Amino acid sequence: MSRPWSRVGVRSASVGLLVAGLIGGVYLGKDRVVPAPQQHSEASNVVQVDVDDMQLLKQRQAEHAAARAYQREAEGDAAAKAATEAKAAADKAHALEAKAIAAKKAAAAKKAADSGSGGPVAYNGPIPGSCNDFSGSRQTGCALMLAAGFKIDQFPCLDKLFARESGWNYKATNNSSGAYGIPQALPGSKMAKFGDDWKTNPATQIKWGLDYIENRYNSPCGAWSHSQNTGWY
Repeated sequence: MSRPWSRVGVRSASVGLLVAGLIGGVYLGKDRVVPAPQQHSEASNVVQVDVDDMQLLKQRQAEHAAARAYQREAEGDAAAKAATEAKAAADKAHALEAKAIAAKKAAAAKKAADSGSGGPVAYNGPIPGSCNDFSGSRQTGCALMLAAGFKIDQFPCLDKLFARESGWNYKATNNSSGAYGIPQALPGSKMAKFGDDWKTNPATQIKWGLDYIENRYNSPCGAWSHSQNTGWY
């Protein structure tokens, strides 16, 4: 072989190898690049799944929070309603209790009035100075006698008359005749002319007694004189 052909052959071989290398590199590079889009797609899918899961979690949390808020509101409304109903029931029970107590007191007062027990009704009228030597029902009798128009010199007669009849006891009762009270009215219900409290109010009884004395004997001393002569008036 001649030297020029040898040089041409070497150059041709070198070019061929270079081309083959380039072609191989292209193919090799192609083989290396191909998986990249696939890997990116898979990563994108993973990220998208994580985002969806996060959104779903947030949605579930929001739903749970709303449910808890609704439950608290419902429980609050139920508690408020229960408290209102309990207060209404307590108020009703208190009103019924107060009514029952008032009815019991009224019944006891009526029973006391009917039986003549429970203490006398206090006299709240004016007491003249000339009656200050007396006390209790006697002082009340003195004041009412003067108010009825009698003079103070009549009181000793009235004092002795009512002392004989009842001892100035507003509950005095004659078991045989049924006469009742300080003036021993027969029946005692006659004294209701001066008040429904005739069983327990000495003033009511004395007013009736003074009226009876004035209409029948003109004065306390006239009634006392008759009582001394007959034993009654």
